[in-house]
Amino acid sequence: MERFFKLSERGTTVKIEFIAGMTSFFAMVYILMVNATMFANPFGDGSNPLGVSYGAIYIATAISAIVSTTAAGLISNLPLVMASGMGLNAFFVYTVCLGFGLSYANALVLILAEGLIFILLTVTGLRKKIFESLPDAVRVAIPGGIGLFIALLGLQNAGLVVPNSSTCVDLGSFNLLTQDWCTIMPMVVTLCTFLAIVIMSRKNIRGAVLIGILGGMGLYYLLGLTVDGFYSTFEITLVSPVQAFSEFTSQSLFMVFKKGLDFSDYIEVHGSANLMLTIFTTALAFCMVDMFDTLGTLYAACERAGLMDENGDPVNMNGGMLSDAIGTTIGAICGTSTVTTFSEVNAGVAAGGRTGLTSVFCGLGFFIAMFLSPIAQLVPSCTTAAALIYVGFLMLVSVKSVDWDDLKVAIPSFLTLIMMPFTYNISYGIAFGLISYIIINVFLGDIKKIKGSSWVIGVLFIAMLLLTH
Repeated sequence: MERFFKLSERGTTVKIEFIAGMTSFFAMVYILMVNATMFANPFGDGSNPLGVSYGAIYIATAISAIVSTTAAGLISNLPLVMASGMGLNAFFVYTVCLGFGLSYANALVLILAEGLIFILLTVTGLRKKIFESLPDAVRVAIPGGIGLFIALLGLQNAGLVVPNSSTCVDLGSFNLLTQDWCTIMPMVVTLCTFLAIVIMSRKNIRGAVLIGILGGMGLYYLLGLTVDGFYSTFEITLVSPVQAFSEFTSQSLFMVFKKGLDFSDYIEVHGSANLMLTIFTTALAFCMVDMFDTLGTLYAACERAGLMDENGDPVNMNGGMLSDAIGTTIGAICGTSTVTTFSEVNAGVAAGGRTGLTSVFCGLGFFIAMFLSPIAQLVPSCTTAAALIYVGFLMLVSVKSVDWDDLKVAIPSFLTLIMMPFTYNISYGIAFGLISYIIINVFLGDIKKIKGSSWVIGVLFIAMLLLTH
């Protein structure tokens, strides 16, 4: 492991990498249940319009996470973690299948095509050049934008930030006179866990994030004793491995080949011309969102970990992107939506992960959870939320290098920074940053500063926004 992963060269050990891998695993393991529920019961009424079971998608999600995350560690030697991406899975289920009317198997064809295209772009080096074409004003702000996005996810998962019909968002209520303790208790756990992580990190305690998550779990279940009926209503959905694997092989595995290429039902209702337009716009949306979500997360994680080369690019960047493309392809074959690099990777990086061994340990966690489903469900979101909030804070460091006095730099950086959390999408932040950079430089007479590839990506972003959103 020392020779293969270069542990001492990167200032880490097997123990540190294990802690980092488990931190990433605990931070993202929720995807197993969330993805399975979204596919099998999208409306929460048990209707199952996609015709695929919870167990089938649970296994498909786990296998794609295991393969892609482990591949990332072995191919790139970067502490990357991958699984079916949030947002992309919702787009797959609610927009492509239930909105546009494509079948579950038809939609998988688009995911498979996306993965194969990304493999080709990565092998030829074009995917790296696409990212390098982004102006520095946008690239520098990406880690900070992702940090705000991650922090928002954590605040929402904890219930500290809640929807409000008049102001869109609001603070979760701590009022004991109007709220039940069962609603307030998880928020208290999140705040205690967050402060514990901060204090341990300040004292340079190794594994502070993981220790905080585990300690928060203990506090959550301890305070459960103070909630009336907490344990009487506490439920864990048991997934029988034998039954789940049986459903996986019959309902999900290779479904993209078995039924995916048959678009006759869609053509009969909507026509061939509509099919071509739907395929084009949907493929464009999948490719643009996944490409720039992955590139942005990869860049941010490697910058935080100090794994940048002399040109300011992530080391072995092509290896990381190839793993992501392989994961998407495997995910389509298994029967799940786009596999992408999870922004929760930064939790593992914050815990000290510096090599691909972090990914291997995280993949091992998913392998165990595939057979022991209660493990995934025992981790309350209020504890991992604290880790996400802390990691979000750490990633804001990047914005200090932005020249805030130069509007040609500051405005694209600002839009990149704020549009990620406000639109709930990493790619949209990059899109607004790049488009604004092009427009500002054109009207200020600095058109020569804009790279040719930036023009191409800018046009594609505009097409994505006009045709798919």
